[in-house]
Amino acid sequence: MSRVVVCTWGTSGGAEELLTLARGVAAGLEATLGWVVLGPAPHDVTAIASRQDVPVVDHIEHEKLQSFGGDVAVAALADYVRQHDFRVLLVPQTFDARLLAPRLAARIDAGVVMNGLGVVVEGGALAVTASAYGGDTRVVYTLAGEGRFVIGVATSALAAEPAPNPATAVTRHCAVDLAAVEERVQVVTRSEQTGPRIEEADVLVAGGRGLGEKANYRLVEELAEALGGMAAASRPIVDEGWAEPARQVGLTGKITRPTLYIAAGISGASQHMVGCAAAKTLVAINRDPEAAIFRYARYGIVGDCLEILPALTRAVKG
Repeated sequence: MSRVVVCTWGTSGGAEELLTLARGVAAGLEATLGWVVLGPAPHDVTAIASRQDVPVVDHIEHEKLQSFGGDVAVAALADYVRQHDFRVLLVPQTFDARLLAPRLAARIDAGVVMNGLGVVVEGGALAVTASAYGGDTRVVYTLAGEGRFVIGVATSALAAEPAPNPATAVTRHCAVDLAAVEERVQVVTRSEQTGPRIEEADVLVAGGRGLGEKANYRLVEELAEALGGMAAASRPIVDEGWAEPARQVGLTGKITRPTLYIAAGISGASQHMVGCAAAKTLVAINRDPEAAIFRYARYGIVGDCLEILPALTRAVKG
């Protein structure tokens, strides 16, 4: 029987959501479900696997996998595939996944789709909904045939649900040969962020091109401070230098899960929405009543964010 396998590394963030998706794909393909962990395993790996009805977790542990490196990770998984084949490999859509998934697919002669938002089985084939053209639209790829496929999926668009019949999971240690593998790119100076991170914020106020100019980003920061939250940004204004890259929300930025997300002057491209779709309450402010962001928002304000942001800040401060 073929296998549908989830591959993660580092922390367990997003693993349970991806395993929930994989469980449905495995059922549709009449395949078994597996989970392979690269490097140090999360402390709750067995508990997660049990909830998701994964009977065996394959743990690839090696001194060269203590931190993520593209060359070592690709070699480790390629060696693993030679021992434990699969039909579908799902990875969380992260920066590291962009280094890993396409290269692994080329190494093992597999098809690859990145920027996935969902995967279903239709007529025995895989249908992958993905973000395309910089997040401006969505496409559906049909993956037919019996070959292998590697798929990167944004886990923020998914929900974790326990299996109806949880398993009693066990961990199997898998040996790989990495003696001859060395990283060709070395990190000389690593960028470090201190203080709070937008991924952990309970309240986010994000600004987009509707702010007009860099000086107006302070309106976002002032409302965020009044609400006890953090300021965030869309990719276009980060590219323009209006906000730091660490503030960027979206497919190529940070994936957030706040209780409250206020989007000011943001159009609502799918690339951005991937980064905030898991917000419990989304409030949109935009002058264009037809802006795509209003399709996602629980509350919408049609108007100029340069007028509305200061008004909201005054109201919050009382």
